[in-house]
Amino acid sequence: MHDQMEKQGSQVIARAAQILRALESQPQGMSITALAKQTGLPRTTVHRLVISLESQQLLTATEQGVRLGPALTRLAASAHTDIVALSRPAMESLGRRTRETVDLSVYRGTHAILVSQFASDRELRVMSPLGTAFPCHCTAHGKALWATLPEAQIAALLGEQPEARTPQTINSLPALAEELAVVRQRHYAIDREEHARGVCGIAVTLASPLNERYALSLAVPALRFDEQLATLLPALLQSKAEIESLLNL
Repeated sequence: MHDQMEKQGSQVIARAAQILRALESQPQGMSITALAKQTGLPRTTVHRLVISLESQQLLTATEQGVRLGPALTRLAASAHTDIVALSRPAMESLGRRTRETVDLSVYRGTHAILVSQFASDRELRVMSPLGTAFPCHCTAHGKALWATLPEAQIAALLGEQPEARTPQTINSLPALAEELAVVRQRHYAIDREEHARGVCGIAVTLASPLNERYALSLAVPALRFDEQLATLLPALLQSKAEIESLLNL
């Protein structure tokens, strides 16, 4: 009897998760009928689960039906804060080893948003205010994040003509697709003055059990980037492993 109840409970959770995932890409909301079709669940089951999820503010009613609710936003914000806190010791260690600025960014469509930073102690250094939105097509952390997405999704986000920030910016979709293929193969991304003159970067993504995508990067003055690259990369990869071991406990 206990095993049967546990199985039923797991089934309910799995079906609720199906509904939440279906709504993830529909910010305007979906009708009960559309949700049933999308998930393959009976309409009566979807209706019952929607009512339960609404009661917990996990879903909110809209003109189109239902969409993700405010409780999920609060949960995501809490998890986001945890990642910033968990990654801080490794970021500080990486910053002290390399003496370069360490950035943690979260993926937001066409941009990567800076959410945490450990600044270099050198006189010549690269720093940005928290909350800065960096275009994905011309930054190391942005390209690392975009390399985790299907090409068709990137094309839809970018359009036909990427904005050229500097003479080094990759300003065509085919060229960017080639660059991202290289990033996928070597598992890290580089920006050589593509976003701003005099500024370079190297970045990796963080494997996380959460839906959010994060990138860890080093922001380095172009003057010393290439001469230090051989030591920056292994230090960055070590920090990535340290953070991921905490995120995936």
